[in-house]
Amino acid sequence: MKQTSTELLHPKTHIVWLDVVRLIAMFTVVCCHCTDPFNFYPGDAPNINEIKFWGAVYGSVLRPCVPLFVMITGALLLPIRGDASVFYKKRIPRVLFPFLIWSVLYNLFPWVTGLLGLSPQVILDFFPYAGEDVMRQSLSVAVRYILEIPFNFSILAVHMWYIYLLIGLYLYMPIFSAWVEKASERAKLGFLLVWGVTLFLPYYNQFVAQYLWGTCSWNTFGMLYVFAGFNGYLLLGHYLKRIDWSLRKTLAIGIPMFIVGYIITFFGFRYISALPEYTPEMYELFFTYCSINVVMMTIPIFMLAKKAEIRSERIRKALANLTLCGFGIYMVHYFLAGPSVLLMRALNVPISIQIPLAAVVAFCISWLFVAMIYRCFSKGAKYIVG
Repeated sequence: MKQTSTELLHPKTHIVWLDVVRLIAMFTVVCCHCTDPFNFYPGDAPNINEIKFWGAVYGSVLRPCVPLFVMITGALLLPIRGDASVFYKKRIPRVLFPFLIWSVLYNLFPWVTGLLGLSPQVILDFFPYAGEDVMRQSLSVAVRYILEIPFNFSILAVHMWYIYLLIGLYLYMPIFSAWVEKASERAKLGFLLVWGVTLFLPYYNQFVAQYLWGTCSWNTFGMLYVFAGFNGYLLLGHYLKRIDWSLRKTLAIGIPMFIVGYIITFFGFRYISALPEYTPEMYELFFTYCSINVVMMTIPIFMLAKKAEIRSERIRKALANLTLCGFGIYMVHYFLAGPSVLLMRALNVPISIQIPLAAVVAFCISWLFVAMIYRCFSKGAKYIVG
Protein backbone atom coordinates (compact mmCIF):
# COMPACT_ATOMS: atom_id res chain seq x y z
CA MET A 1 0.00 0.00 0.00
CA LYS A 2 1.06 3.57 0.02
CA GLN A 3 2.15 6.06 2.38
CA THR A 4 -0.27 8.92 2.12
CA SER A 5 -3.39 7.04 2.99
CA THR A 6 -2.76 4.30 5.26
CA GLU A 7 0.02 3.55 3.12
CA LEU A 8 -1.37 4.52 -0.07
CA LEU A 9 -0.27 7.67 -1.86
CA HIS A 10 3.06 8.97 -2.98
CA PRO A 11 4.80 11.33 -0.57
CA LYS A 12 7.45 13.70 -1.82
CA THR A 13 9.93 12.50 0.77
CA HIS A 14 10.35 9.21 2.54
CA ILE A 15 10.73 8.65 6.24
CA VAL A 16 12.86 5.57 5.96
CA TRP A 17 11.76 3.82 9.13
CA LEU A 18 8.13 4.22 8.06
CA ASP A 19 9.10 2.59 4.78
CA VAL A 20 10.35 -0.31 6.89
CA VAL A 21 7.01 -0.44 8.71
CA ARG A 22 5.29 -0.46 5.33
CA LEU A 23 7.43 -3.36 4.13
CA ILE A 24 6.53 -5.32 7.27
CA ALA A 25 2.85 -4.48 6.92
CA MET A 26 2.75 -5.28 3.21
CA PHE A 27 4.50 -8.63 3.52
CA THR A 28 2.52 -9.69 6.58
CA VAL A 29 -0.81 -8.91 4.92
CA VAL A 30 0.19 -11.12 1.96
CA CYS A 31 1.35 -13.77 4.41
CA CYS A 32 -1.91 -13.42 6.32
CA HIS A 33 -3.91 -14.24 3.20
CA CYS A 34 -1.67 -17.24 2.58
CA THR A 35 -3.04 -18.65 5.85
CA ASP A 36 -6.57 -18.76 4.41
CA PRO A 37 -6.08 -22.15 2.69
CA PHE A 38 -4.99 -23.45 6.13
CA ASN A 39 -7.62 -21.92 8.40
CA PHE A 40 -10.37 -22.41 5.81
CA TYR A 41 -9.16 -25.69 4.35
CA PRO A 42 -11.69 -27.00 1.78
CA GLY A 43 -12.46 -30.64 2.51
CA ASP A 44 -10.60 -33.12 4.69
CA ALA A 45 -6.99 -34.25 4.77
CA PRO A 46 -5.08 -36.88 6.78
CA ASN A 47 -2.97 -34.11 8.32
CA ILE A 48 -5.82 -31.65 8.85
CA ASN A 49 -4.84 -31.06 12.49
CA GLU A 50 -1.32 -30.07 11.45
CA ILE A 51 -2.73 -27.81 8.74
CA LYS A 52 -5.00 -26.06 11.23
CA PHE A 53 -2.20 -25.76 13.79
CA TRP A 54 0.16 -23.95 11.46
CA GLY A 55 -2.68 -21.81 10.18
CA ALA A 56 -3.24 -20.68 13.76
CA VAL A 57 0.47 -20.19 14.47
CA TYR A 58 0.97 -17.86 11.54
CA GLY A 59 -2.52 -16.37 11.52
CA SER A 60 -2.03 -15.18 15.09
CA VAL A 61 1.40 -13.61 14.67
CA LEU A 62 0.32 -11.74 11.52
CA ARG A 63 -2.57 -9.78 13.04
CA PRO A 64 -0.64 -6.47 13.25
CA CYS A 65 -0.61 -6.15 9.44
CA VAL A 66 -3.68 -3.92 8.99
CA PRO A 67 -3.18 -1.87 12.19
CA LEU A 68 0.34 -1.03 10.98
CA PHE A 69 -1.08 0.35 7.74
CA VAL A 70 -3.48 2.60 9.63
CA MET A 71 -0.73 3.74 12.00
CA ILE A 72 1.43 4.70 9.01
CA THR A 73 -1.40 6.90 7.80
CA GLY A 74 -1.73 8.60 11.15
CA ALA A 75 2.02 9.09 11.45
CA LEU A 76 2.26 10.65 8.00
CA LEU A 77 -0.95 12.65 7.64
CA LEU A 78 -2.06 13.87 11.05
CA PRO A 79 -2.60 16.73 11.31
CA ILE A 80 -3.71 17.39 7.74
CA ARG A 81 -2.56 20.65 6.21
CA GLY A 82 -4.78 22.48 3.76
CA ASP A 83 -8.39 22.35 2.66
CA ALA A 84 -10.42 19.17 3.11
CA SER A 85 -11.70 19.28 -0.47
CA VAL A 86 -8.13 19.25 -1.79
CA PHE A 87 -7.33 16.31 0.47
CA TYR A 88 -10.34 14.36 -0.79
CA LYS A 89 -9.68 15.17 -4.44
CA LYS A 90 -6.06 14.05 -4.21
CA ARG A 91 -6.57 10.78 -2.42
CA ILE A 92 -9.99 9.22 -2.89
CA PRO A 93 -9.91 8.92 -6.72
CA ARG A 94 -6.48 7.35 -6.56
CA VAL A 95 -7.84 4.61 -4.36
CA LEU A 96 -11.29 4.36 -5.91
CA PHE A 97 -10.41 3.64 -9.56
CA PRO A 98 -8.03 0.71 -8.93
CA PHE A 99 -10.44 -0.63 -6.33
CA LEU A 100 -13.30 -0.70 -8.84
CA ILE A 101 -11.18 -2.21 -11.63
CA TRP A 102 -9.76 -5.02 -9.51
CA SER A 103 -13.05 -5.72 -7.74
CA VAL A 104 -14.64 -6.31 -11.15
CA LEU A 105 -11.77 -8.59 -12.21
CA TYR A 106 -12.00 -10.70 -9.06
CA ASN A 107 -15.75 -11.10 -9.45
CA LEU A 108 -15.45 -12.09 -13.11
CA PHE A 109 -12.87 -14.77 -12.37
CA PRO A 110 -15.26 -17.73 -11.80
CA TRP A 111 -17.12 -16.96 -15.04
CA VAL A 112 -13.82 -16.77 -16.95
CA THR A 113 -12.77 -20.17 -15.59
CA GLY A 114 -16.02 -21.56 -16.98
CA LEU A 115 -15.34 -20.04 -20.40
CA LEU A 116 -11.93 -21.71 -20.36
CA GLY A 117 -13.48 -25.06 -19.49
CA LEU A 118 -11.72 -25.28 -16.12
CA SER A 119 -13.07 -27.25 -13.18
CA PRO A 120 -14.94 -25.29 -10.49
CA GLN A 121 -12.33 -26.65 -8.06
CA VAL A 122 -9.92 -24.06 -9.49
CA ILE A 123 -12.03 -21.35 -7.86
CA LEU A 124 -11.50 -22.90 -4.43
CA ASP A 125 -7.79 -23.17 -5.14
CA PHE A 126 -7.68 -19.40 -5.63
CA PHE A 127 -10.31 -18.31 -3.12
CA PRO A 128 -10.85 -20.59 -0.08
CA TYR A 129 -13.92 -18.58 1.00
CA ALA A 130 -15.75 -19.25 -2.28
CA GLY A 131 -19.18 -20.87 -1.87
CA GLU A 132 -21.60 -22.83 -4.00
CA ASP A 133 -22.88 -19.70 -5.72
CA VAL A 134 -19.60 -18.90 -7.47
CA MET A 135 -18.91 -22.55 -8.24
CA ARG A 136 -21.65 -22.29 -10.87
CA GLN A 137 -19.22 -20.19 -12.96
CA SER A 138 -22.19 -18.08 -13.99
CA LEU A 139 -22.08 -14.63 -15.59
CA SER A 140 -25.29 -13.69 -13.76
CA VAL A 141 -23.61 -14.35 -10.41
CA ALA A 142 -20.59 -12.29 -11.45
CA VAL A 143 -22.81 -9.39 -12.55
CA ARG A 144 -24.74 -9.52 -9.27
CA TYR A 145 -21.50 -9.34 -7.29
CA ILE A 146 -20.28 -6.44 -9.42
CA LEU A 147 -23.52 -4.52 -8.87
CA GLU A 148 -23.08 -4.99 -5.12
CA ILE A 149 -19.60 -3.40 -5.08
CA PRO A 150 -20.93 0.02 -3.94
CA PHE A 151 -22.35 -1.70 -0.86
CA ASN A 152 -19.79 -4.31 0.14
CA PHE A 153 -17.08 -6.71 -0.99
CA SER A 154 -17.78 -10.23 -2.23
CA ILE A 155 -16.40 -13.58 -1.08
CA LEU A 156 -14.08 -13.48 -4.11
CA ALA A 157 -12.44 -10.24 -3.01
CA VAL A 158 -12.49 -10.39 0.77
CA HIS A 159 -9.33 -8.30 1.06
CA MET A 160 -11.25 -5.36 -0.38
CA TRP A 161 -12.92 -4.86 2.99
CA TYR A 162 -9.94 -2.71 3.85
CA ILE A 163 -10.60 -0.28 0.99
CA TYR A 164 -14.06 0.54 2.34
CA LEU A 165 -12.39 1.22 5.68
CA LEU A 166 -9.69 3.29 4.02
CA ILE A 167 -12.14 5.52 2.18
CA GLY A 168 -14.00 6.01 5.45
CA LEU A 169 -10.76 7.01 7.18
CA TYR A 170 -10.09 9.51 4.39
CA LEU A 171 -13.52 11.07 4.84
CA TYR A 172 -13.03 11.27 8.60
CA MET A 173 -9.45 12.47 8.78
CA PRO A 174 -9.91 16.19 8.02
CA ILE A 175 -12.49 16.33 10.82
CA PHE A 176 -10.38 14.37 13.29
CA SER A 177 -7.31 16.33 12.23
CA ALA A 178 -8.80 19.61 13.44
CA TRP A 179 -8.82 18.24 16.98
CA VAL A 180 -5.41 16.56 16.68
CA GLU A 181 -3.81 19.83 15.59
CA LYS A 182 -4.98 21.71 18.68
CA ALA A 183 -4.95 18.93 21.28
CA SER A 184 -2.20 18.67 23.87
CA GLU A 185 -0.12 15.53 24.22
CA ARG A 186 -1.99 14.82 27.45
CA ALA A 187 -5.34 15.07 25.67
CA LYS A 188 -4.16 12.70 22.93
CA LEU A 189 -2.97 10.22 25.54
CA GLY A 190 -6.33 10.51 27.27
CA PHE A 191 -8.11 9.67 24.02
CA LEU A 192 -5.86 6.64 23.54
CA LEU A 193 -6.55 5.43 27.09
CA VAL A 194 -10.30 5.59 26.53
CA TRP A 195 -9.81 3.88 23.17
CA GLY A 196 -7.86 1.22 25.06
CA VAL A 197 -10.96 0.46 27.13
CA THR A 198 -12.95 -0.19 23.95
CA LEU A 199 -10.40 -2.82 22.91
CA PHE A 200 -11.84 -5.13 25.58
CA LEU A 201 -15.43 -4.78 24.36
CA PRO A 202 -15.36 -7.66 21.81
CA TYR A 203 -14.58 -10.06 24.65
CA TYR A 204 -17.10 -8.52 27.04
CA ASN A 205 -19.82 -8.83 24.42
CA GLN A 206 -18.92 -12.45 23.71
CA PHE A 207 -18.28 -13.81 27.19
CA VAL A 208 -20.17 -11.51 29.61
CA ALA A 209 -23.13 -9.73 28.06
CA GLN A 210 -24.27 -8.66 24.62
CA TYR A 211 -25.08 -5.12 25.69
CA LEU A 212 -23.09 -2.52 27.62
CA TRP A 213 -23.18 1.24 28.27
CA GLY A 214 -26.43 1.99 26.51
CA THR A 215 -26.34 -0.53 23.71
CA CYS A 216 -29.52 -2.55 23.24
CA SER A 217 -31.71 -4.06 20.54
CA TRP A 218 -32.53 -0.61 19.17
CA ASN A 219 -29.14 1.06 19.70
CA THR A 220 -25.70 -0.25 18.71
CA PHE A 221 -23.89 3.01 19.51
CA GLY A 222 -22.75 2.78 23.12
CA MET A 223 -21.17 5.30 25.47
CA LEU A 224 -17.64 4.97 24.07
CA TYR A 225 -18.67 4.45 20.46
CA VAL A 226 -16.98 7.62 19.19
CA PHE A 227 -13.67 6.50 20.71
CA ALA A 228 -13.77 2.99 19.24
CA GLY A 229 -12.42 1.53 16.01
CA PHE A 230 -9.54 2.26 13.70
CA ASN A 231 -9.41 5.99 14.47
CA GLY A 232 -7.50 4.92 17.57
CA TYR A 233 -4.79 3.41 15.37
CA LEU A 234 -4.64 6.67 13.40
CA LEU A 235 -3.94 8.63 16.56
CA LEU A 236 -1.63 5.94 17.92
CA GLY A 237 0.58 6.19 14.83
CA HIS A 238 0.68 9.98 15.14
CA TYR A 239 1.43 9.78 18.86
CA LEU A 240 4.11 7.08 18.76
CA LYS A 241 5.90 8.79 15.91
CA ARG A 242 6.91 11.43 18.45
CA ILE A 243 7.97 8.97 21.14
CA ASP A 244 11.66 8.10 21.14
CA TRP A 245 12.65 5.05 23.16
CA SER A 246 16.12 3.62 23.35
CA LEU A 247 16.62 0.22 21.75
CA ARG A 248 17.01 -1.34 25.19
CA LYS A 249 13.72 0.14 26.40
CA THR A 250 11.98 -0.84 23.17
CA LEU A 251 13.05 -4.45 23.60
CA ALA A 252 12.43 -4.52 27.36
CA ILE A 253 8.85 -3.32 26.92
CA GLY A 254 8.12 -4.64 23.45
CA ILE A 255 9.15 -8.29 23.72
CA PRO A 256 6.99 -9.14 26.79
CA MET A 257 4.12 -7.10 25.36
CA PHE A 258 4.26 -8.93 22.03
CA ILE A 259 4.53 -12.36 23.67
CA VAL A 260 1.51 -11.76 25.90
CA GLY A 261 -0.51 -10.45 22.96
CA TYR A 262 0.46 -13.44 20.85
CA ILE A 263 -0.39 -15.96 23.56
CA ILE A 264 -3.86 -14.46 23.96
CA THR A 265 -4.40 -14.45 20.21
CA PHE A 266 -3.12 -17.95 19.50
CA PHE A 267 -4.72 -19.81 22.40
CA GLY A 268 -7.93 -17.82 22.10
CA PHE A 269 -8.22 -18.68 18.43
CA ARG A 270 -7.42 -22.33 19.10
CA TYR A 271 -10.04 -22.43 21.84
CA ILE A 272 -12.77 -21.02 19.61
CA SER A 273 -11.86 -23.17 16.60
CA ALA A 274 -12.00 -26.30 18.78
CA LEU A 275 -15.61 -25.67 19.81
CA PRO A 276 -18.21 -28.02 18.30
CA GLU A 277 -20.08 -25.02 16.90
CA TYR A 278 -19.18 -21.38 16.43
CA THR A 279 -20.38 -18.43 14.41
CA PRO A 280 -18.14 -16.58 11.93
CA GLU A 281 -17.98 -13.73 14.43
CA MET A 282 -16.79 -16.08 17.18
CA TYR A 283 -14.21 -17.64 14.87
CA GLU A 284 -12.68 -14.22 14.18
CA LEU A 285 -12.99 -12.97 17.77
CA PHE A 286 -9.35 -13.27 18.84
CA PHE A 287 -8.23 -12.11 15.39
CA THR A 288 -10.18 -8.85 15.76
CA TYR A 289 -7.90 -5.98 14.79
CA CYS A 290 -9.39 -3.57 17.31
CA SER A 291 -8.67 -5.76 20.34
CA ILE A 292 -6.21 -5.44 23.20
CA ASN A 293 -4.16 -8.48 22.20
CA VAL A 294 -3.59 -7.26 18.64
CA VAL A 295 -2.61 -3.79 19.87
CA MET A 296 -0.09 -5.45 22.20
CA MET A 297 1.55 -7.11 19.19
CA THR A 298 1.36 -4.03 16.95
CA ILE A 299 3.00 -1.41 19.16
CA PRO A 300 6.32 -3.30 19.60
CA ILE A 301 6.69 -3.82 15.84
CA PHE A 302 6.05 -0.14 15.14
CA MET A 303 8.47 1.03 17.82
CA LEU A 304 11.19 -1.44 16.86
CA ALA A 305 10.96 -0.38 13.21
CA LYS A 306 11.75 3.17 14.33
CA LYS A 307 15.21 1.94 15.24
CA ALA A 308 15.93 0.79 11.68
CA GLU A 309 18.88 2.59 10.09
CA ILE A 310 19.05 1.92 6.37
CA ARG A 311 22.28 3.27 4.91
CA SER A 312 22.32 1.28 1.68
CA GLU A 313 21.10 3.44 -1.19
CA ARG A 314 19.94 0.34 -3.04
CA ILE A 315 17.71 -0.74 -0.16
CA ARG A 316 16.37 2.79 0.22
CA LYS A 317 15.42 2.82 -3.46
CA ALA A 318 13.75 -0.57 -3.11
CA LEU A 319 11.72 0.68 -0.16
CA ALA A 320 10.76 3.79 -2.11
CA ASN A 321 9.63 1.59 -5.00
CA LEU A 322 7.57 -0.49 -2.60
CA THR A 323 5.84 2.70 -1.52
CA LEU A 324 5.03 3.40 -5.16
CA CYS A 325 3.84 -0.14 -5.88
CA GLY A 326 2.29 -0.95 -2.51
CA PHE A 327 -1.36 -0.25 -3.28
CA GLY A 328 -1.12 -2.21 -6.51
CA ILE A 329 0.46 -5.13 -4.66
CA TYR A 330 -2.49 -5.10 -2.31
CA MET A 331 -4.92 -5.13 -5.23
CA VAL A 332 -3.15 -7.98 -7.05
CA HIS A 333 -1.80 -10.31 -4.39
CA TYR A 334 -5.03 -12.09 -3.52
CA PHE A 335 -5.03 -13.68 -6.97
CA LEU A 336 -1.69 -15.29 -6.07
CA ALA A 337 -2.02 -16.29 -2.42
CA GLY A 338 -3.94 -19.52 -3.00
CA PRO A 339 -1.89 -20.73 -5.99
CA SER A 340 1.34 -19.97 -4.13
CA VAL A 341 0.24 -22.25 -1.29
CA LEU A 342 -0.65 -24.95 -3.82
CA LEU A 343 2.83 -24.59 -5.31
CA MET A 344 4.42 -25.14 -1.90
CA ARG A 345 2.34 -28.27 -1.39
CA ALA A 346 3.20 -29.57 -4.87
CA LEU A 347 6.90 -29.08 -4.10
CA ASN A 348 6.50 -31.00 -0.83
CA VAL A 349 7.74 -28.05 1.20
CA PRO A 350 7.48 -28.83 4.94
CA ILE A 351 4.10 -27.64 6.14
CA SER A 352 5.70 -25.57 8.91
CA ILE A 353 7.22 -23.16 6.36
CA GLN A 354 4.68 -23.33 3.53
CA ILE A 355 2.91 -20.13 4.53
CA PRO A 356 5.94 -17.76 4.65
CA LEU A 357 7.46 -19.23 1.48
CA ALA A 358 4.14 -18.96 -0.35
CA ALA A 359 3.94 -15.35 0.82
CA VAL A 360 7.41 -14.64 -0.59
CA VAL A 361 6.31 -15.99 -3.99
CA ALA A 362 3.01 -14.08 -4.01
CA PHE A 363 4.62 -10.88 -2.75
CA CYS A 364 7.50 -10.88 -5.24
CA ILE A 365 5.35 -11.73 -8.27
CA SER A 366 2.81 -9.07 -7.29
CA TRP A 367 5.55 -6.47 -6.84
CA LEU A 368 7.13 -7.35 -10.19
CA PHE A 369 3.76 -7.22 -11.96
CA VAL A 370 2.87 -3.81 -10.53
CA ALA A 371 6.33 -2.43 -11.29
CA MET A 372 5.89 -3.56 -14.91
CA ILE A 373 2.54 -1.77 -15.11
CA TYR A 374 4.20 1.43 -13.92
CA ARG A 375 6.93 1.01 -16.49
CA CYS A 376 4.49 0.30 -19.33
CA PHE A 377 1.76 2.81 -18.54
CA SER A 378 3.68 5.55 -16.70
CA LYS A 379 1.20 8.17 -15.41
CA GLY A 380 -1.79 6.10 -16.46
CA ALA A 381 -0.73 3.35 -14.07
CA LYS A 382 -2.23 5.23 -11.13
CA TYR A 383 -5.71 4.46 -12.44
CA ILE A 384 -4.90 0.74 -12.55
CA VAL A 385 -2.73 0.14 -9.50
CA GLY A 386 -2.97 3.39 -7.53
